[in-house]
Amino acid sequence: MTDIEIAQANVMEPIGAIAERAGVDEKYLEPYGKYKAKVDYALLDECPRPDGKLILVTAITPTPAGEGKTTTSIGLADGLRRIGKNAVLALREPSLGPVFGVKGGAAGGGYAQVVPMEDINLHFTGDFHAIGAANNLLAAMLDNHIYQGNALHIDPKTVVWKRCVDMNDRQLRHVIDGIGGKVNGVPREDGYDITVATEIMAVFCLASSIHDLKERLGRIVVAYTYDGAPVTAKDLKAVGAMAALLKDALKPNLVQTLEGTPAFVHGGPFANIAHGCNSVLATRMAMKLGDYAVTEAGFGADLGAEKFLDIKCRYAGLTPSAVVVVATIRALKMHGGLAKTDLGHEDLSALEKGMPNLLRHVSNIKNVYGLPCVVAVNRFPTDTDAEVEQVIAGCRQLGVKAVLGDFWAKGGAGAMDLATEVVRVCGEEKPDFRFSYELDLPLEKKIEAVAQKVYGGAGISVLPAAQKQIARLTELGFGGLPVCIAKTQYSFSDDPAKLGAPEGFTVTVKEVKVSAGAGFVVVLTGDIMTMPGLPRVPAAEKIDVDDRGVISGLF
Repeated sequence: MTDIEIAQANVMEPIGAIAERAGVDEKYLEPYGKYKAKVDYALLDECPRPDGKLILVTAITPTPAGEGKTTTSIGLADGLRRIGKNAVLALREPSLGPVFGVKGGAAGGGYAQVVPMEDINLHFTGDFHAIGAANNLLAAMLDNHIYQGNALHIDPKTVVWKRCVDMNDRQLRHVIDGIGGKVNGVPREDGYDITVATEIMAVFCLASSIHDLKERLGRIVVAYTYDGAPVTAKDLKAVGAMAALLKDALKPNLVQTLEGTPAFVHGGPFANIAHGCNSVLATRMAMKLGDYAVTEAGFGADLGAEKFLDIKCRYAGLTPSAVVVVATIRALKMHGGLAKTDLGHEDLSALEKGMPNLLRHVSNIKNVYGLPCVVAVNRFPTDTDAEVEQVIAGCRQLGVKAVLGDFWAKGGAGAMDLATEVVRVCGEEKPDFRFSYELDLPLEKKIEAVAQKVYGGAGISVLPAAQKQIARLTELGFGGLPVCIAKTQYSFSDDPAKLGAPEGFTVTVKEVKVSAGAGFVVVLTGDIMTMPGLPRVPAAEKIDVDDRGVISGLF
């Protein structure tokens, strides 16, 4: 059976029953149909329970062979419940871009899924539409201000705020708008970002309350005056209306796994472009309601986990009790040089060459960030006992246990060993959490710290244009912010062709810009883009709906 067939065959429980299981009082629950609900963030201030332990799930550098990070996260939460622990899940919402592009759905897989799978992958509760509307309202008010006399003396050539759409649409990367005569606006070069790469998404996911949301929205820099001073959303008087569009979306979404584990699915910034974590509110709600809160960070640990730890944990005051690094033997063999078509047979030599990728991620978690770590080996039928033992032995040298799991085929039952090890680690190993850099370092030194400590590179090369941008942002008072590095997900380096654990490379910094509302400086490296494109054969071509309204081909 396909993922969507497994999900459609599942008999879901009413969302009220899931809320009761999670300990959510009815007064906080806002149902969206039978199987979805919003939970009022007032619960965080009024619930007397102490916070549970936070478990972060991350992964090795992704390959076309797949790693199964979301599937592992869901399986782990179900597995914790199976061994008698009160676990609650917190995940990101899928973007329509990947759903219709290459990756397909993002609600887990096999018997480790969150449901209703189709709703979660498509419009869900409308959060992304609200985020896009708030983003585009600000863009409209900015251009209208310039058109209506430009009292703030905005230089149209310095506008940095783009419109957005939650779709992979390369045609919109660079556009010229405002053409067609005076009544149609002021002509200028413009462009679109995908919604999940926008600063509004980052603000949404880092906000701790409505008040904090409004403060962050107000700090967003949209353009500069002719004198070089930043112009903000607050200057444009856009904050109240933007917050009004976002107030309901800000409430975390409650759904369930196939096994009835409560799951918050809320917010969804990309990890290669943005900071790659679900909302702070959803994470805190999972911690407030569960003794164990399982969450994930996008792509490999050099991206999602680095940003989760250096940005999200810094702002939200969170400390993970343990980190799970997901790996597959198939993916490690690809990092060792095997082609995807050759992964079905034993190859200890390729595995040995690929193992450094896993070991660097594990070492970063333990030695850079000072956190307890477990390796989850997402086992495939073609994995041999000798290959499995090689992975276990390699992890043992770093003082980390590798645990086999069969999350796709068995759900929580295939994650009970992993759950048991996570509980043991949380009980016996104490985190000595630290960041990979301190905020008082200059921006360039922060970027260099991540490139050297986390990526394993020799250093960075900052292009002249980026040097000027760093100098200007520092002059404007943004030098004390953390950095959010946009980089390829396929390599520790900024070159996607460098697999495994490359060394001696230099990360090229091409552009630096501030996301003052989110509270970080965005650093663009390599050929990273904030608006992806569809592949030659989009996943959308296989999606359909029958006369009864049943969707097929979603994954």
